Amino acid sequence: MGKKMLEYCINVASGEIIPKAVQLNQVYFISGSEAFHFKFLCIMFSLQNKTAVVTGSGSGIGKAVAEILAKQGATVFVADVNKDNAATTVNEITAAGFAAEAVAINVVNQAEVTAAFNKIEKIDILVNCAGISHIGNAENTTEEDLDKVYNVNIKGMYNCLHAAIPMMKQTGGGAIINVSSIAAKVGLVDRFAYSMSKGAVYAMTLSVARDYLHHNIRCNCISPARVHTPFVDGFLAKNYPGKEKEMFEKLSKSQPIGRMGTPNEMGALILYLASDEASFITGSDFPIDGGFVTLNN
Repeated sequence: MGKKMLEYCINVASGEIIPKAVQLNQVYFISGSEAFHFKFLCIMFSLQNKTAVVTGSGSGIGKAVAEILAKQGATVFVADVNKDNAATTVNEITAAGFAAEAVAINVVNQAEVTAAFNKIEKIDILVNCAGISHIGNAENTTEEDLDKVYNVNIKGMYNCLHAAIPMMKQTGGGAIINVSSIAAKVGLVDRFAYSMSKGAVYAMTLSVARDYLHHNIRCNCISPARVHTPFVDGFLAKNYPGKEKEMFEKLSKSQPIGRMGTPNEMGALILYLASDEASFITGSDFPIDGGFVTLNN
């Protein structure tokens, strides 16, 4: 009797059968003279047949998010103001056998964002990760500094929401994940403009979630504490030359868990919120902070 090997997986949320899975459980059955051997894997957090746009994905958290969404089956549009960084992320994703395309956009420019998004056939997932930081209090933050933070962190996010939501409505819904910060919830020293902007991200998340409940559009945000990215290394080198290691340890220990988070940890949470497994979650903020908000007492 001949035996054929067919490999499948099942998305437990949708019931969709997807080919070429990794072996978990084996099932045999006989049909006529053929024995078919099925390998089934219950795939959670599958993003098969979905399209995602991740802003700020040329580096840091955004890059990790783009990579993990692609690995789970999404076609990822890597959106970044730095076209070389976007291209690098795309090359790494496609070299691993997954689907991605680069989109060079400045989120501050609404016309540019709208034109770029309209070239994408559909958007199932939008991750608003593009953002900048700023050091300063209410006295020494200049008007120019405040405007710059506002334009990228607030207006830039608005521009992406403004362009993506109509597309999601046309295709039956979607998932939006915004990157906020613990700075939206607690007072941090010398983070006046930055905290202002991340508080706005949190507020926009609630507003969008409420406004589009009946359009099957979910909107949530995550609030990281300190995450070890190339930005952190550059910040320490610029502001604490010769004391980088000392300051890194100090910043790490400000999280009760004793270390900084990693971009991949942020990506894993965003993956969950983007997936069908999170279909009952909207209008929520998820601290991912090593206990910073609740345990620093």
